[in-house]
Amino acid sequence: MILTGWRVGEVHWGGYATKARVKSDWLVPLPKGMSLKQAMAIGTAGFTAMLAVMALEEHGLEPDNKGEVLVTGAAGGVGSIAVALLANLGYRVAASTGRADTHDYLKGLGATTIVDRSELETPAKGPMGPERWSGAIDNVGGKNLGNVLAHLCYWGSCASVGNAGGIGFESTVIPFLLRGINLLGIDSATCPRERREIAWPRLARELPMDKLDGLTRVAKLTEVSGLADKILKGQVRGRTVIDTRA
Repeated sequence: MILTGWRVGEVHWGGYATKARVKSDWLVPLPKGMSLKQAMAIGTAGFTAMLAVMALEEHGLEPDNKGEVLVTGAAGGVGSIAVALLANLGYRVAASTGRADTHDYLKGLGATTIVDRSELETPAKGPMGPERWSGAIDNVGGKNLGNVLAHLCYWGSCASVGNAGGIGFESTVIPFLLRGINLLGIDSATCPRERREIAWPRLARELPMDKLDGLTRVAKLTEVSGLADKILKGQVRGRTVIDTRA
């Protein structure tokens, strides 16, 4: 079994314990073909990426749609798995990052285009910009999110999954009214069990496990404090699995 979530407002200690006693409705079976290490490498970040892809698909995203699919914060945990998932599903992926040293890494995951983060910090000249992306998975929030919305293609959608750039954003109602776009909120913490039971098997089938293994590193329990500091500073890419026995 794998732990797939928690409840907002509750505190549950033991995140790095080798065993935990939890409520049964928090769990779904480990999908066939997925190891425990791979499940932990996917974690909440990869699960969130899959929920974002599912939401975009449910709102009309298909590989042959006009424009690439944008992933912001692409070198992070959610972003890395989102890029690999989308590319494997046949989408053309534009990966946005502010770190030049991750370009080859993102192309290796399947990104077709690298978008410098500074491009998304510049607002469109008016309430809308040229159609650029058929969909987006946004890990950043802040002013970048409003700029992303202004460049979505007609009937495109953006799945909002993070706020690395801030909890506020500026936009107008014009992209919603004149292009019919959708802003989709993704909440992995309170995701219904029925949806989790769809998302995890899809990850086992549709996430290239060789790509997952390549973007995952294993660290010792003693490294957790230092890693946490690096993660907060945006200095870690991909996924890290903690070996609690080391």
